[in-house]
Amino acid sequence: MDLTVAPGPGLPEGLVIPDGELVERFSRSPGPGGQSVNTTDSRVELVWDPAASTALTDAQRTRLLGRAGGPITVVAHEHRSQHRNRVAARERLAARVRELLAPPPPQRRATKPTRGSKERRLDAKRRRGRAKELRGRVDDR
Repeated sequence: MDLTVAPGPGLPEGLVIPDGELVERFSRSPGPGGQSVNTTDSRVELVWDPAASTALTDAQRTRLLGRAGGPITVVAHEHRSQHRNRVAARERLAARVRELLAPPPPQRRATKPTRGSKERRLDAKRRRGRAKELRGRVDDR
């Protein structure tokens, strides 16, 4: 079953990753699990290599490889059933791909504090200083 990535920032039409490009590996999940703990391979490791993918455009591939650096690996072992872990791993991979393909946020433009904010800050400092000054010892000369 192909993996469908929902539309989002950087993916206006969404994305469909063919099932043949996804590699699933199964192993025993760590932690407690009852009677079948040592017999079922419910942990799922899902691997997708964007460099060899046919689902991406060249621009998407460049952005994805620049951020991910190579194959994307996702692991799911929170459920006791292999099927539910497979679904969770696919959802996690789709979210990770959307996150990696989103354009970077605009850079922050540095601004100077306004004259009014400077005056308010200094006035508040003066008031705090006067209040603390009144707490001191009284000189009886």
